Amino acid sequence: MAAPERAEIGPGERLALTRMGSFDWNLDTGLLDLDAAAHTVLDVPPDRYGGTARSLADRLPAGERARIETAVRTALDGGRSSFGGYFQIRRRDGIVQWTHLRGRVLRDGDGVAHRAVGIVRDATTELTEFDVVSSLEAGRQRRSAMVQQTTEALSQAVTVDDVTSVLTGPGGAHRFGAEGLVLGLVDGADLKLLDLAGHTMAIRGDLELHRVAESLPFAEAVLTQRAHFVSSLPDLAARFPRLAPYLRDLRLDAAALLPLVAQARSIGGLGLFFRGRTEFSAQDRDLCIGLAGIVAQSLQRAILFDEERALATDLQATMLPRSIPDVDGAEIAVRYRAARSGRNVGGDWYDVILLPRGRIGVVVGDVQGHDTHASAVMGQLRIALRAYAAEGHSPATVVSRASRFLGELDTERFATCTYAQIDLGSGVVRAVRAGHLGPLVRHTDGRIGWPRLRGGLPLGIATDFDDEDYPETRLDLVPGETLVLCTDGLVEERGLDISDGLAAFADAVREGPTGAEALADRLAERQEESGADDDVALLVLRRTPDSGTPQAPRMHAYVHEADPEDLVEARRALRRSLHDWGFTELADDVEVAAGELLVNVLLHTEGGAVLTLEVLPEPVRRVRLWVQDRSSVWPRRRTPGEAATSGRGLLMVDSVADSWGVEPRGDGKAVWCEFVPAAAGR
Repeated sequence: MAAPERAEIGPGERLALTRMGSFDWNLDTGLLDLDAAAHTVLDVPPDRYGGTARSLADRLPAGERARIETAVRTALDGGRSSFGGYFQIRRRDGIVQWTHLRGRVLRDGDGVAHRAVGIVRDATTELTEFDVVSSLEAGRQRRSAMVQQTTEALSQAVTVDDVTSVLTGPGGAHRFGAEGLVLGLVDGADLKLLDLAGHTMAIRGDLELHRVAESLPFAEAVLTQRAHFVSSLPDLAARFPRLAPYLRDLRLDAAALLPLVAQARSIGGLGLFFRGRTEFSAQDRDLCIGLAGIVAQSLQRAILFDEERALATDLQATMLPRSIPDVDGAEIAVRYRAARSGRNVGGDWYDVILLPRGRIGVVVGDVQGHDTHASAVMGQLRIALRAYAAEGHSPATVVSRASRFLGELDTERFATCTYAQIDLGSGVVRAVRAGHLGPLVRHTDGRIGWPRLRGGLPLGIATDFDDEDYPETRLDLVPGETLVLCTDGLVEERGLDISDGLAAFADAVREGPTGAEALADRLAERQEESGADDDVALLVLRRTPDSGTPQAPRMHAYVHEADPEDLVEARRALRRSLHDWGFTELADDVEVAAGELLVNVLLHTEGGAVLTLEVLPEPVRRVRLWVQDRSSVWPRRRTPGEAATSGRGLLMVDSVADSWGVEPRGDGKAVWCEFVPAAAGR
């Protein structure tokens, strides 16, 4: 009788015979219970098992652990009911085993996961027989991933520095499957090594810049536009003795030296260095050459962008003032920074203009757009506004004519600006605003104010709508006060409402240094730190402090017509100064007189008042108080009736002061009164 034929075991039956174990995972405590079969599959003896998922995960290679943890976390956080995946473990006998994990998540009525149960099994035979992960497929996937990752990483690179950062920054070499990377750029007849990546990589000084025509393998690849694949670096050192010390220090085995070619021209070279590789397959060579092509295209775009940006930056520099004039009576600081995005150019500008009769004009403006056209329009508009101002026109006329000029240009751009004429002798500021931020003033006591400037339409738009009305606002800048003009890039912060941005900017000015240069630096640094990408123009003008001399000290303050706190602070400043100067006994009388004069200004004029207190050392050491306003109407001393509720101000001044009077000051007047201490013969 013939022996029965031996039945063949099919793939499905082999799968059934595969070793398989189960697990029970308490997600609340982290305890992971494995049955005996699971211990066998995972090659973890019970006496060496810590009993938790963490102790098991620590035995896995980092890459395998990360893949499984990602799959589990995705299921738990995403509300899924199951998770699974394949991973590799190295058994104690050194054999690498493919393992399959499949688990089910158990949740309560609220959907919260508390437990997971499932199986683990040895999947090595399955993957081998069914080619789930064949070496060919794995290689294809690896190559595809390299191309995709490189393309994605370089898609955001704009400048040559960006490309260099992508290639040589963290993970740059490993993105190509290499241990080390060198990037070189052709500069005329030279090959300059820009940067490198890898633990053992270092550029020798004599190799950092060398001629393309030199007999070196990297230069040869660039010169011939042919890739060189080196399977033995020691052999390469023998052919090129100059490289021997360098290659010996690398402690690597193979290299791919790739030319970077764009539009049939070599623009650089890419060197990839490998450990543990002894040959390059046809697929490996094609991959390296393809990756070099991607890098070359990105680098070519970056080179062109850098060249265009350099040209645009030079254009921008010619449009802005080369220098700011030194002026008597003030310290002026300016700052400009182009937008981070694009070609680092924009339409923001500043200017300081010397005017007739010892005045100066200051302007900060913004032409719509962040491109070379905005920069070109800005340059023309700045020159036109400067010319109108130098002719001696009023601020309203200067800005009106500038709007007309912009409206007549062949452009659809509009612009905003704030322009002010300042008399540094008197501190009078006449300002106009064309759709722009108004100025900010920091007072001598550190308080911040945003003067209310009535504004007009933006330049160009005003002309289109035949509405070139730009009302002037008069301000008074006392010695030691600071005027700040800026564009919106300094007050607009990502994620903040504009009002919050203005408040934050005011706080920065309040807390900033005293000097104009130091304050401008601090404000510019703050804008850099915020990460804002708009262009910025900033002008800081601080009127020179006038504190007198040790023998004749002096203080100044401005009292705004719409801010009662100014009046309170002025009285405090008077008392503080009198105490510091040794005139404490006069404080009550001076405060009464100052209060009456200031209230008179605030009630009967259209503006604020400039308060000055000074010591006159001769012939008798005494104190003089000045209150200056914009009204040309002189005060009159009246004799009010018993029932009158006003009219006694000058009577009170006359009763507490030793003398008083009135003097004309520009368009207005100044009332003064003197106080002599009793010890000096009052």
